[in-house]
Amino acid sequence: MLLVEITMDQFSEGLSETRTVIVPFGSVEEHGRHLPLGTDTIHVYELARETSMLRPVFVAPPVWYGLCRSTKQHPGTVGICSETLKAMVKDVCTSLYGQGLRNFVLISGHAGGTHMASILDAADSLTEELIESRFAVLSILDLVAMLPLGLVQTPGDAHAGEVETSLMKHLCPNLVKGTSPREFPTFPKFIIARNKLAFWPGGVWGDPAPATAEKGKLIIELEAQKLSEIIEELENFQE
Repeated sequence: MLLVEITMDQFSEGLSETRTVIVPFGSVEEHGRHLPLGTDTIHVYELARETSMLRPVFVAPPVWYGLCRSTKQHPGTVGICSETLKAMVKDVCTSLYGQGLRNFVLISGHAGGTHMASILDAADSLTEELIESRFAVLSILDLVAMLPLGLVQTPGDAHAGEVETSLMKHLCPNLVKGTSPREFPTFPKFIIARNKLAFWPGGVWGDPAPATAEKGKLIIELEAQKLSEIIEELENFQE
């Protein structure tokens, strides 16, 4: 049940079927020279929609903005700070809790370390404040790691490469503008670089070349199955 498409009566009726909601988080962020800035958000929202076809679950509208540390100098990236992201997590989930939701699946299409840490930190605080709540926090990369061996050809593929290009070729082929060269960032370990573009000029973490629409269709179907399993575990979780 997509919150933006149902009426208040349908919402009330839906609470008799489920108290679980998926809250998708994304970003407005560069994805190479060939994928749209909204790739993360498009992917995670379509995944949530696909999952809602497998089991009763509410799907909140996506949070479009994320914390983009490594890509903030690339053209088109629009980020928010950790405090803003934490506040959005807490405000949105608290409001949903007030509407009767109890199981929260916070899944992000953007998998940056500081971004995910902010969501996790906010969720951890909410488990103390909302006494009947349960939270699961994960990123798309967590699901990609569960895909069958051999499906993704590019080792270490993570951003605007084989996986995301395949997904966008399936979900929004009209938004894919050719391709980009294979690339991996070369940031130094332990040292924070001021000129991030010097260490990651093309904004690709992987290789778009092996991407196909057929592979993208299979990936999102498998991701939805895994996410559905995680939701079932969350709904049955007892401490």
